[in-house]
Amino acid sequence: MSEPDTPIEPAATPEEAGPPSVAARLALYQRAGGIITPLLTAALAFLIGGLVVVATTGKSPFSTYRAIFRGAGLNWFFDVGSHSIRVPFSTHHVWFPWNTAFASTAGFNLQQTLILATPLMLTGLAVAFAFRCGLFNIGGNGQYTVGAMFAMQMGVWFVGLPQALHIFLALGVAALAGAVWAGIAGLLKATVGAHEVITTIMLNYIALLVASWLIGIGGPLQQNNPGQESVPESSTIANSAHLPVFWGSPVLQGLHIGIFIAIGALVVYWLVLNRTTLGFEVRAVGYNPEAARYSGISVAKNYFLAMAISGAFAGIAGGIDLLGWEFKLDTTDVASTQAGFIGIAVALLGRNKPIGIFLAAILFGALLTGTSTRNLDPTIFQPELAGNLSRIIQGLVVLFVGADVLILYLWNSRRKLRRGQPKAVTSP
Repeated sequence: MSEPDTPIEPAATPEEAGPPSVAARLALYQRAGGIITPLLTAALAFLIGGLVVVATTGKSPFSTYRAIFRGAGLNWFFDVGSHSIRVPFSTHHVWFPWNTAFASTAGFNLQQTLILATPLMLTGLAVAFAFRCGLFNIGGNGQYTVGAMFAMQMGVWFVGLPQALHIFLALGVAALAGAVWAGIAGLLKATVGAHEVITTIMLNYIALLVASWLIGIGGPLQQNNPGQESVPESSTIANSAHLPVFWGSPVLQGLHIGIFIAIGALVVYWLVLNRTTLGFEVRAVGYNPEAARYSGISVAKNYFLAMAISGAFAGIAGGIDLLGWEFKLDTTDVASTQAGFIGIAVALLGRNKPIGIFLAAILFGALLTGTSTRNLDPTIFQPELAGNLSRIIQGLVVLFVGADVLILYLWNSRRKLRRGQPKAVTSP
């Protein structure tokens, strides 16, 4: 005889299941690609930054942010009309909705924003790639400096090379220099377990001091022009090493092709992590090093490779800035570099995703450009204070970016405590 079929209970409807918990909603936001958290993080950072503006100056935060927005050239996108743009490598022009003419102030400001955003994309990748392997690369500044130094020297040498080959050589050496510099920290982590935060901070200072000595007064790489013995700067790179400018004036720091190199690096980052065996191993080590080691993955090798690749990204960033608009280095440039540290905020706000890093780099580039003394209207907000406002917002982004993780941790800890409490015994 066949046994009677067991009745199957119907699944609970959404109304019967009740509303999702706070933790479930936050987990849903994270699974959705981390879109909500970066938006809320940026909104909270700008909100508190606005409160700081009101408390310290009495100025309206709306007018201040509007002035920063215009100073960054972002209003260029809202001036839509009937314009034309030249087709690359030809004399033909085609219709274009935005004004790319040289006389456009908004266009010029946007060029400066994108020039600053370009290295931030790459230093953000330098932090993000190490993050995916469970490492915290704080050495972006040192790797950026080393890359800029080697790119500078390659630009000074090999004067007779064709432009494309000269640029490729300089950026390739800059990437290799950054990879070697970061690889030191990766090697120490892989062999003796030295924490990468400590070693990368130490390497930052070593790079700063060595670069300052090399191009300082009496240094071996100081310019050798007669009458310039007291100027602590390097020689100027050859014209053949300059990155071509495709929008704006080369004399006035027009937008160069480095931005396409940075966008290409974002694509490479995604492909390596999601379509290669190396990327799989890096992510596996980042999720759980012990499980990865048990499955046959070399944790030490991936620690070294992850840091080396991260350093290559930062080294390219230094090379692009040097070849794109600096053209030489002085001790002030070396000491004031902050691209590597801002890259940490870019990676955190971008959730280590290529599109997120791209947008976060644009945001921080806009902040740096819009708060500069050249672009911010002093009648609305003092440019001397605006730089501090930019740093406050950067710090708030880093602070708030971990808020969702903290909430989930506290919520899960509360549930664990409730499950661990002994149940009360009731009398019959």
